[in-house]
Amino acid sequence: WFSGDDVYMADENERQEYVLNENGIIFVGNAKYIEARGWYYGQFQDQLLNICLTMLDLSLYYRQDPAIDVSRRGDPKYVGRVISSMINGNDNDNGVLLGKWQGSFNSHENPSRWDGSVVILQKWRQDNYKPVQYGQCWVFAGVMCTVLRCLGIPTRLVSNFNSAHDVDRNLSIDKYYDSSGKSLNIGKDSTWDYHVWNESWFVRPDLGTSYNGWQVLDATPQEQSKGLFQCGPASVIAIKEGDVDLDYDTLFVYTEVNADCNRWIVYNDGTKKRVYCDTEIIGRFISTKAVGSNSRVDVTYNYKYPEGSSEERRVYKKALAKIFGSNITEGNTESRDERSSETIRNPGISGKFKLAEPPVFGEDITLILILNNLSFDHKTVKVDMSASTILYTRRAVAEILKATTSVDLGSKQGKHIQLTIPYSYYGKYLTTDKRIQVTALCEVMHMHGVKLLVEKTIILEDTNIIIKVPHRVVVNKAVTLEISYANPLPEPVNRCILLVTLMNQQVKIHLAQLGARERSKIYFEFTPRKTGPLQLQVDFSCDKFSHVKGFVTIAVAPA
Repeated sequence: WFSGDDVYMADENERQEYVLNENGIIFVGNAKYIEARGWYYGQFQDQLLNICLTMLDLSLYYRQDPAIDVSRRGDPKYVGRVISSMINGNDNDNGVLLGKWQGSFNSHENPSRWDGSVVILQKWRQDNYKPVQYGQCWVFAGVMCTVLRCLGIPTRLVSNFNSAHDVDRNLSIDKYYDSSGKSLNIGKDSTWDYHVWNESWFVRPDLGTSYNGWQVLDATPQEQSKGLFQCGPASVIAIKEGDVDLDYDTLFVYTEVNADCNRWIVYNDGTKKRVYCDTEIIGRFISTKAVGSNSRVDVTYNYKYPEGSSEERRVYKKALAKIFGSNITEGNTESRDERSSETIRNPGISGKFKLAEPPVFGEDITLILILNNLSFDHKTVKVDMSASTILYTRRAVAEILKATTSVDLGSKQGKHIQLTIPYSYYGKYLTTDKRIQVTALCEVMHMHGVKLLVEKTIILEDTNIIIKVPHRVVVNKAVTLEISYANPLPEPVNRCILLVTLMNQQVKIHLAQLGARERSKIYFEFTPRKTGPLQLQVDFSCDKFSHVKGFVTIAVAPA
């Protein structure tokens, strides 16, 4: 609030949102299916400030030199970097969360279980400051937002769709497939359907006033920075302008929103052939919660100029020059359009997958592969199709379908190939991410191995949790909500549990068996104790699936 502060934010509405609001929205899903998830920050709950201050005292920075660490705690860029290293437990036995993206969670918590930060931070303290198990990117970001807001640093969550993880920092994300189109888990690069990080608002006297404003901080342990799993603060303006040599970790964040996407076929003899390059797919629909509402605001323009524009090409060449330095060659600086055609021969056909109807969890999925002959020549196309369940990081879990067919395409002709994935194929292999990736590797015969790769990621839609709220809710007066939930499967489900969370209070409700495709409802009564917005979250699990989410923001009026 003080204009001389490093974290001063002039707009009162923004201060209310980015410092004082205890409720948040996290955007997840993928670039074609963005979903909103509720999150309770609770930065002003009892003992939270003490927990946050203890976090600073347990950091490796403090242990290394307590006097210097304490003297720098008035510097938001220092505090933000320290907190980004403390939210994860990769380097520090006293970190807040351990990350886990695959395998069984056993007796620990599935990351999808969490609906807010307070219960995590309280558990961390109760367990004598040992890492809570487990978190994934949105959990790390949600907890970090709580801590930074608690310490008075304006902070928000940002979701980047088609987020690149470029391990070797060459601005290229390389993904590999076998000769039948099956995704291979080789190579360290990856593209996540979404990745969530934080932005905090403060000045950057170390860089100059032109880099003031939003700064990226990321607590998800992806890569080490100066020996620790920490990331940022990276100036959003520096990212947009390609100033990838500036502190801290600007190059890493730049690649998350700007890398090229390359696809390679790996043949049985080990040789590789590049069959696809997309220079525009990475860094889409970068999103955050609106000030004062639950709407989504697109902030992609904060991070980069429009794809294909002269400004974007200028910044890309600038970034390449800073990365490769004096070793840069003319090949490094050619336009992205030129590089996209490098080593890739045009097979003369186009293809795309289209869903015949919305994909619903528990039902068969029907896709149409649309192939078009772009030339006047007759073509015979061999099509190898593969489907796998995947995580939101796009790592394959299990191959569930494989099919091969051949299609004759006449001059300028198009044909449709139907592919059905029955529930019985995917049901037991689906994770809580509820994602399936389908690929088609299309080889034009007699063209010496020229291939077209078509792929699509499908997010299966859950049967909605429906929360009905009375028209008027008044403080200190009991209110009854109707919560309905459903079993979308063609079989009964047992061990049904509904978790209802209001602020930091959670009620676990054990429910009766649900029959196939059955919907049921309960009535939930509570008494709000303060006015203003109140977020209520619902989580439904059973023996066949878990953590179907719903939330509602309730406006509590004064008496």
